[in-house]
Amino acid sequence: MSVGTLTARLVRFERGVEAVYGVVEGDEVFALIGDPFGTFERGPRVAPLEETRLLPPVLPSKVILTGYNYAGHAEELAKKQPEDPLIFLKAPSALVGDSDPIVLPDGAENVSYEGELVAVIGKRCARVSPQEAPAYVLGYTCGNDVTDRDLQKRDVQYARAKSFDSYGPIGPWIAVGIDPSDLRIVSRQNGQVRQDSRTSLLIHSAAALVSWASHAMTLLPGDVIFTGTPKGVGKVERGDELEVEIEGIGTLRNPVR
Repeated sequence: MSVGTLTARLVRFERGVEAVYGVVEGDEVFALIGDPFGTFERGPRVAPLEETRLLPPVLPSKVILTGYNYAGHAEELAKKQPEDPLIFLKAPSALVGDSDPIVLPDGAENVSYEGELVAVIGKRCARVSPQEAPAYVLGYTCGNDVTDRDLQKRDVQYARAKSFDSYGPIGPWIAVGIDPSDLRIVSRQNGQVRQDSRTSLLIHSAAALVSWASHAMTLLPGDVIFTGTPKGVGKVERGDELEVEIEGIGTLRNPVR
């Protein structure tokens, strides 16, 4: 699939007791005819977007994270910028969708937001080059890599700090066909801008990350790769409203409870 101009916004949503895929056009949700990871087209209208409960747009087998992929973020955490991409995993059970609450466990007192561009894998991908990688990406979505900083400092691995239920909001949809190389990414906390950067400042591009990860593990349709967060991360509080907005994609909103 070539990456250029937006061609579709794919969602997963509740329809009765089922979770189904759809396509958003304007303020309306339409049924999806076909396979979101293959050939698809817009079907009949389902409902207004504002009346539709959106789910995480995919159910991945793997959630891959990237550490310190913006120089400013490495500096603010006093971390040495890694020479090669630093990847690690978040539990898929951490994922929630747009408008779902981020629930802080009892005792969690130093938890941060991390707004990120997220690549969604479209087909089985193993040992591909950076030049080949875009053909294996279905599209891109917004993500918030919520992180317990106390546990991150305490543990050798980051999985526990990043894998609590609801610590992985993604959405609101998958933007298919966009060019991810230079998009504005903004995070807001209670309406105040906390992060404001561009994906052109990624040290390792989305394509480079897909390639790098595919040499370590086979990527399957629906797997997601968080590409890293810019500088400006900060502590969240219960009662906050968090937003991650990415140019050409949309805005992911989640309350903190």
